[in-house]
Amino acid sequence: MLRPWPLEILLDKKSDKAIYLQIADAVIDAIKTGKLVSGNALPGSRQLAQLLKVNRNTVVEALDVLTAEGWLETFDRKGTFVTNALPKIDHSLENKKEAKTIIEEQKSYLVFDDGLPDSRLAPMNDLARAYRELFSRKSRWQIMGYSSELGNLEFRKSITQMLNFKRGMSISHEQICITRGSQMAMYLASHCILESGDFVLVENPGYKPAWETFENSGANLLPIDVESDGLNVDQVEEYLQKHQNIKAIYVTPHHQFPTTVTLSLKKRLKLIELSNQYNFTIIEDDYDNEFHFGQRPILPISSYSALKNYIYIGSFSKIVAPALRIGYLASSNENIQKIGKHRKIIDVQGDNIMEEAILNLINDGKIKRHLKKANLIYKNKRDYFESILNQYLKEKIIFTKPEGGLAFWIVPKSEINVLDVFEKLNSQGIQIMSPDRFSFNKTIKGFRLGYASLSEKQIEEGIKALAKLL
Repeated sequence: MLRPWPLEILLDKKSDKAIYLQIADAVIDAIKTGKLVSGNALPGSRQLAQLLKVNRNTVVEALDVLTAEGWLETFDRKGTFVTNALPKIDHSLENKKEAKTIIEEQKSYLVFDDGLPDSRLAPMNDLARAYRELFSRKSRWQIMGYSSELGNLEFRKSITQMLNFKRGMSISHEQICITRGSQMAMYLASHCILESGDFVLVENPGYKPAWETFENSGANLLPIDVESDGLNVDQVEEYLQKHQNIKAIYVTPHHQFPTTVTLSLKKRLKLIELSNQYNFTIIEDDYDNEFHFGQRPILPISSYSALKNYIYIGSFSKIVAPALRIGYLASSNENIQKIGKHRKIIDVQGDNIMEEAILNLINDGKIKRHLKKANLIYKNKRDYFESILNQYLKEKIIFTKPEGGLAFWIVPKSEINVLDVFEKLNSQGIQIMSPDRFSFNKTIKGFRLGYASLSEKQIEEGIKALAKLL
């Protein structure tokens, strides 16, 4: 039987109103405001008397009044309860708003996210098995203590090997810090290299959570337009000539967020040249490198040996499942030492057990097999998504089939209010990312539609609804 928390009843012993009536009115008020609902059990008369520091007979008298008026009912050997025969009660305006919000949230039955993987594909059985193996070891006590603020040593060595062999980098494990997701990596990076009043160049449209992180460290943002082959490097150079304290540029060059375009080789080399000349750091967020359907993923900017100042950010959260917060960053020894010191302030160490479990899956080849399977599924979904766009929206939008990533960027051909389309879809229970979440100073005319978590039926239903509004 569920017993409620002790009732907070304030008694005014100087009042003209009798104490038992004050108790009765307080209980009625709790019922009217929804603090007590039908079926809730009240404390026993002895317990309530002790809580209120009054005579038990006073409490009994109050309960008798409430029972007589129909607010409470008593059952032998069970106790006193709020009656199930209460009339419908309008609770406070705040409760109404809260209930309305919950209903609105529940209305969205079809969600085009920003490009998240399908959590149903996550190798959860393998992960659970890895956990069981960890706790069955004789030396399991070793993983229960403190470890390095930079992360599990063997896990860092594994990440290092992956970056060197698959992404063309040349680093050691001392240049790696494991974090709780890429957002934490972004936070640590910004607080390591930025000070109040510094400037950071950002892609526009771009990834707002990163912008908020830079602003949190006291930096000012300067937007750079994104073209069909990536950010406008001429604008970058113009800003560098105007401002003395540009400390960093934040880029998503592989599959730009949100437009999915790839930064061209020519622009990559120019950006490296400018970084070295003006001594600013390139913060490279390679958020979905693993999901690429062409010949092979393009190597990161951070893999170029000519680049002096870089911070490279990646994530395992999208490989396994978003709820498993494991990210990492790679940079110079000097930056990593600063990042380690700052990380210790907010989080003494990472999730050592999770890191060991993921390492187990890497060493057993299960992550590799999972990615191979997932990429095949996502490639087929991408191709299907393209066919549905051509079927229902070919004459109404402009889009380029992405070589990787888990989302499409579509731009309406006609002049429409994209926020109005967003609101109308939402009212139908179809959720897309609001277009104003990507823009710096004005709403960008485009929609980012993630497809990986949707079935073919959901994809077609959502695109048909969008087609009617364009």
